[in-house]
Amino acid sequence: MSNNISKSNIAKNIKKLRQEKGILQDRLSKLADLSLNIIVNIEAGNNPNPTIETLEKIAKALGVSIDELLKKVKINYGK
Repeated sequence: MSNNISKSNIAKNIKKLRQEKGILQDRLSKLADLSLNIIVNIEAGNNPNPTIETLEKIAKALGVSIDELLKKVKINYGK
């Protein structure tokens, strides 16, 4: 079950970071030298096992570390 949670975190983190930087999925795919389908599937949580190489490419394209992609999503309850 923790694998599903971490994959969900990866998907959420990539989407959040991409949107914060104002980058569309198509642009991220080009910056990361990956297919658009890979980006879409990872963000949708449909990629069951993104490789470290894929995560490295995405992290580099977003200007973040792999740790940023893997970290747990913090939930703000308005406190």
